[in-house]
Amino acid sequence: MEIKVSTENGRVPVTVVHVDGNIDSNTSDAFLAKADELIKGGARHILVDLSHVPFVSSAGLRAFHGIFNNLRALNPDANLSDEEMKKGINAGTYKSPHLKLLNLSKETKTTFELSGFDMYIETFTDRKTAIASF
Repeated sequence: MEIKVSTENGRVPVTVVHVDGNIDSNTSDAFLAKADELIKGGARHILVDLSHVPFVSSAGLRAFHGIFNNLRALNPDANLSDEEMKKGINAGTYKSPHLKLLNLSKETKTTFELSGFDMYIETFTDRKTAIASF
């Protein structure tokens, strides 16, 4: 797995993480470590480009959930309680304002849908639309 990082300026600075390779039990720790490094460096809005990620395993899903939790904990404008957030996820009214995904493969999209991650993490197929959504 290879990770490249760039920054795009929308309404807010968006850190775009380009991943090349599977996010699985062999690579998820490195993926999460890189995201943590970016967050510690000031990244508050992250778009993960999965154009070159054919597969995300359960370990990869745990990494995405960790990133989601880390960003949510750092952003004061996400002043929803955990209970309010869970109600919003169940009602379909809450989506993470800080973590979004771009260009999921058919298999990865299915994984995100079956695991319920699509209920709270938005996915996009157009980069400009994704960046503008932050």
